[in-house]
Amino acid sequence: MKLLHLADLHIGKSLNDYSLLEDQRYILDQILVLIAEHQVDALLIAGDVYDKSIPSEEAVKLLDYFLCRLTASGVKTYLISGNHDSDERLNFGSALFQKNQVYIAAKYQGQLFKHSCEDEFGLVNFFLLPFVKASQVRHFFPEREIASYNDAVAAALEQAEFNPAERNILLAHQFVAGHAADPELAGSEGASAQVVGNVEKVGVDCFAAFDYVALGHIHAPQSVGRPTVRYAGSPLKYSLSEINNAKSVPLITLGPKGQLDIELLPLQPRRELRQLKGQMRQLLQPENIVSPDDYIYAILTDDKPINNAMEIFRQYYPNTLKIAYDNAHTRAIGQAVLGGNVTKDRSFAELLADFYQLMYGREISEAEMQIMRQAAGEAGVLNETD
Repeated sequence: MKLLHLADLHIGKSLNDYSLLEDQRYILDQILVLIAEHQVDALLIAGDVYDKSIPSEEAVKLLDYFLCRLTASGVKTYLISGNHDSDERLNFGSALFQKNQVYIAAKYQGQLFKHSCEDEFGLVNFFLLPFVKASQVRHFFPEREIASYNDAVAAALEQAEFNPAERNILLAHQFVAGHAADPELAGSEGASAQVVGNVEKVGVDCFAAFDYVALGHIHAPQSVGRPTVRYAGSPLKYSLSEINNAKSVPLITLGPKGQLDIELLPLQPRRELRQLKGQMRQLLQPENIVSPDDYIYAILTDDKPINNAMEIFRQYYPNTLKIAYDNAHTRAIGQAVLGGNVTKDRSFAELLADFYQLMYGREISEAEMQIMRQAAGEAGVLNETD
């Protein structure tokens, strides 16, 4: 049996003000081609299907398109919710979906969702654990002490009834830590992953009984603790910090119990996410223009801010997301911040003037300065003498 592992689709996500729906449809079509080429039997989608708990109409239509294509191909689909998803919305129509081999577990209800199918080597059991918090699991086990996510996941998994002699697959969407280190964050997971503390971590040992654990939540593809506990990663790059990530989908081939092969199938986006650095005149020379439709983060090293830099850049790279500066002036500001001397040596007005010049390439107006001083005063970060 062949399985393909996806996670963190974040359908409906944007990069700055750019909708990624076209890019997401492109990558989902690419995944459908891989499923056909490799004769995949089941697709595992490990949470964060949507980017928001209330997805847009366009995002819902895209997921509907994808699921319809999957059912038409005869592929079984196993899908769980992530922390970005709404349990109720993702669970809508799940009973009807099951008739088309789409199995959804969007809300933990005291026991793991289980579905079994068979190949030439016997039964394969799929267990679906949607994203859970300690409080959710504690509700079903009031007599048990559940203080952390690790306690919650351990309690939920202990209720799973399965034969250890059979092959058992788990889908989960949690922050799973190995024995030696935490997983590497991609940068686009959101605040919940980036500020996670010990209470939110789930130890990899919780999953010892499973032959393969299909994880979601972390956007950088990687294994945790052992090769068969794996984050698929997001299928697209969702932040600047992911520029060097190679996106892929794991293809899992199940043999007899104890025999399992994992192959990472590379994904090629419709548009790459790239960072360009240098002086504007140099970057925009005709011979240096490469893949103009890509998403661009530009870092300009020009000594002075350039008026209308974004408008100029978008004439050559229409999908420019952001322009920043790296020059002697910005480095001096950075050194002052690192040295802790900003508030000591410079006034609020001077700092704000520098900020406007750096970000917008112009001086701050008196009206804007007054608004900012009022906001800072109300926030309690500015005294009348500043």
